[in-house]
Amino acid sequence: MLVDMRLAVVGKGGAGKSVIAATLARTLARRGHRVLALDSDPLPGLSLSLGADVPAEPPLLAAAERGENNRWRFIHGVGPVRAIQRYATDAPDGVRLLQIGKVTREGMAPVMAATQAFYMTIHGLGRAATFHDWVILGDLPAGPRQTAFDWAPYAERYVLVVEPTWQSMLTARRITRIARAARAEVEMSLVVNKVAGEQDAPRVADFLDLPVAVAVPVDEGVRSAERAGAALLDHAPDSPVVRAVERLADHLEGSSIH
Repeated sequence: MLVDMRLAVVGKGGAGKSVIAATLARTLARRGHRVLALDSDPLPGLSLSLGADVPAEPPLLAAAERGENNRWRFIHGVGPVRAIQRYATDAPDGVRLLQIGKVTREGMAPVMAATQAFYMTIHGLGRAATFHDWVILGDLPAGPRQTAFDWAPYAERYVLVVEPTWQSMLTARRITRIARAARAEVEMSLVVNKVAGEQDAPRVADFLDLPVAVAVPVDEGVRSAERAGAALLDHAPDSPVVRAVERLADHLEGSSIH
């Protein structure tokens, strides 16, 4: 039975969020889910990990304008659902991808319209009937900042990607506390990534006081895919990380059945 999910993938920089998020999105799509991937990171990590094109200009630039009061608004005829339908782009396996827009040499100013449109979209999405049976999967930038500023209001579950290092665990604890302070009912699924020893996953679980949804081993296939500029699922489809993400998909599907 297909079920809807509202997920945000979070963690410290370098923990492997985008690879996990992208591989998860495509795995779920291959299982028959309709998947909308939300990329709120101004670096193109999710797009590259999906194997999707990065547009020269973010499509959402055309979705917003400044009104008479100099405040941002959607252009006439566009709202959150229409913004997704019109400006999301295609990614492999039928995933739809909505991108905030990537930072240029001039900084954020040239993509500010897209940034504002993205923020208005995710805050107006709610439980829109159009996407009631979709998987909504957001990849947030590294660290707790976007969690603190409510950049994943759609999320009913956080997928917490954590390396077995003190820096990564401390960041994860901070993200967890921020998320639960904002919404006590939000669920957490702990993914311990880059596991090299049998005590790595239990140590992270004990520190965060969370059960491990899946332990993902260190995998040379990830580095090889990154060097090749390819999605892991295309470059090394039988790699240990892909198999671990399949187990994560099992966990999430099971957790979403009411």
